[in-house]
Amino acid sequence: MMRAMATIAAALLAMVSALALSESAFAQSGAARPPAAKPNRVAAPGEKTAPAGPPPDMAYGAFQRGYFISAFSLATERVTNDADPKAMTLLGELYAEGLGVPQDDRRAAEWYRLAAARGDSNAMFALAMFALNGRGGPRDRDASTRWFAAAAKLGHSLAAYDLALLYVEGQMFPQDFGRAAEFLRIAAAGGSADAQYALGTFYKTGRGVPQDPRQAAQWWAKAALADNTDAQVEYAIALFNGEGVERNEEAAVALFRKAAMRGSAIAQDRLARTLASGRGAPRDLAEATKWHLISRAGGETDLELDDVVNKLDPQTRAAGEKAAKPWLDAIEVVRKAQAAARQAQPTQAAPAKR
Repeated sequence: MMRAMATIAAALLAMVSALALSESAFAQSGAARPPAAKPNRVAAPGEKTAPAGPPPDMAYGAFQRGYFISAFSLATERVTNDADPKAMTLLGELYAEGLGVPQDDRRAAEWYRLAAARGDSNAMFALAMFALNGRGGPRDRDASTRWFAAAAKLGHSLAAYDLALLYVEGQMFPQDFGRAAEFLRIAAAGGSADAQYALGTFYKTGRGVPQDPRQAAQWWAKAALADNTDAQVEYAIALFNGEGVERNEEAAVALFRKAAMRGSAIAQDRLARTLASGRGAPRDLAEATKWHLISRAGGETDLELDDVVNKLDPQTRAAGEKAAKPWLDAIEVVRKAQAAARQAQPTQAAPAKR
């Protein structure tokens, strides 16, 4: 386990650029039908042939490219000819968002129900959200929960994650961290980085599962690789302290820096500490000052670092303050914009006194 976690840590240190994903192209942007398939080549005697994969989903391909009228036409054809539930779900999505057709929640819900009755988990999830938000009918939290559960049982990661949150919240039904952990595990296995991070925190605290720092580090590592900032911070802390994973201060600092650049005040504070101490990275007091000032502006308090910065020579401190200034200016701009947005929100008039 430790060796595997060290491998993940090394992978995080040497993040590779994402590969460009190739997409199947439409013959013409306005085509309502897919191009005719080429006839299969006849295999030579004794030649091994690869098993044929599923045909490309031309309707969904059109949807992804923004050819919504073509997507509607292709999906309608598949529903008519094959009663395809995925095509029914796509029609529901087009009506729900008003893409290529007039927006119509009622018709969207009808298509989602037809697809859900044929076992499509995406349609079940859509119905859960409709019921939760009162679209296509009155709000119905019980129905929403049933659809979330049905989709989660089929491995739908978003449905499983939302259902886990409902069990944590404890308003829809009694709070149950054990059940929440079960659904988080489904969502995490399905690739949800948020669920992987949450499941890691469950294992860290022993909430709903036995306390297990190795399991916590394992799930945080997966979420960190998926660019979940909170998981990057937690996994970096585990790496730095050697909790549940082999100690690797250099990998920890690399993750702290990555999360710090994405605005995590906690990561910025931890990065400042490592730079001030020289653990995991060369000691750099000007850079430590920079990140300390940025994290403090983001709401983190660190009295020890305050003391370190206050005792610096004027030249080093000035260099750190200069490096931090663009970040501090940007933070101030965001704060002013947020304050203006709050002031612009309409306030409820006080009830008249009788």
